Amino acid sequence: MKLNRRNLLAATGAASFVALGNGVPAWALDVDVSGGKINPLPIAISPFLAGSGSEDSAATISGVIANNLGRSGYFNPLSPDSFIERISDFEATPSMESWRQVQAKALVTGQAYMDGGKLRVAFKLYDVNSGQMLASQSLAASPKAARRLAHRISDQIYKALTGFEGYFDTRIVFIDESGPKSQRIKKLAIMDQDGFNPHTLPVQGDLLLTPRFSPTANEVTFLSFGTGVPRVYIYNIDTNQKEIVGDFPNMSFAPRFSPDGGRIIMSLQSEDGVNSNLYEMNLQSRQLRQVTNVAAINTAPSYSPDGASIAFESDRGGNQQIYVMSANGGEAQRISFGKGRYSTPVWSPDGKWIAFTKNANGKFAIGVMKPDGSGERILTEGFHNEGPTWAPNSRVIMFFRESGGETGGANLYSVDVTGYNEQKVPTPEFSSDPAWSPRLN
Repeated sequence: MKLNRRNLLAATGAASFVALGNGVPAWALDVDVSGGKINPLPIAISPFLAGSGSEDSAATISGVIANNLGRSGYFNPLSPDSFIERISDFEATPSMESWRQVQAKALVTGQAYMDGGKLRVAFKLYDVNSGQMLASQSLAASPKAARRLAHRISDQIYKALTGFEGYFDTRIVFIDESGPKSQRIKKLAIMDQDGFNPHTLPVQGDLLLTPRFSPTANEVTFLSFGTGVPRVYIYNIDTNQKEIVGDFPNMSFAPRFSPDGGRIIMSLQSEDGVNSNLYEMNLQSRQLRQVTNVAAINTAPSYSPDGASIAFESDRGGNQQIYVMSANGGEAQRISFGKGRYSTPVWSPDGKWIAFTKNANGKFAIGVMKPDGSGERILTEGFHNEGPTWAPNSRVIMFFRESGGETGGANLYSVDVTGYNEQKVPTPEFSSDPAWSPRLN
């Protein structure tokens, strides 16, 4: 079924795209929802003009913008070698006819220059068909922050052309894995969303698991077995300070922040090790509150964006399925009813979807469903996919895929919420258990 962009958004429950020109879309993406295919928009990103001392920064910014938009799947950045017009004056209006000749539908121009020790960058975005300027902005930061400026500009372009908030100025925290498969060393690591600037965080531990961002993007909660006893920590990325939430001898699984950052929710095993239930901890008082009380394995909790509900996995019905309940407790409602086992539910930031892992017929799939269980769609499947995490705009999901064999390991992948544009995310080593940050300040 072919849909234009407006119909695609209705099918995926998203907001409308903005119209270009005089209220009429100047172009549209051809989408096959069943096959998850999109015809990307041709966009020309003219090399940014450079003032003295900003040549490298200007080239970096142009390249990062092209890479961001291209990886999103919605845009096809054209090769600069095809450009007829060479922009030499940022203030002059480009010749739209020359850009139409190279089939560009949108045009980005920009300049970078040093201003009092700071790098100042300005850009303009044009609809080539109408000649209308759609967005413009001037930003300034340390010269070392050229990539950050490019991510922020990419966010502005993405929003102006799609109507969605951007997700490029974000980070990913994940587990870096190195060494032989039988003796894999796991470290807490962080990088930009496009795989650049990866580095391990100064957190010690023999086994680190399930890192999750706080709502402020500068704190991460994770589980460590470094002391021999499962211990939950909160780590501040900006200050490198590590805070102990508590020791949990009966095992703790998958701690996750509440939307207001004041609580974490996790799964604790019973003393006999047979069952596990969900517990919420107030981070100020350190008081635990039991949320579920069922003779089953209840784990992998995720708050809804408003904090009112919790999605989690439970085998209370005989095998792993996804349930939703009030964050205050009470009866849980099962929402997964397809063939196979369901696990790792994660609520989308806009509250419209729950991502999950599904194990059926020997394959592990990443999919989404609405909070009432309707609208289930499988986005990707393979040997072993797991651990979905949402971009802050609810349009992209990252996950990890384990490869088989004695030398195999896990790698990160991303996929659009339509099931389109699956691609590997570059990391230095094997990597698993990603968590996407909110937008940076």
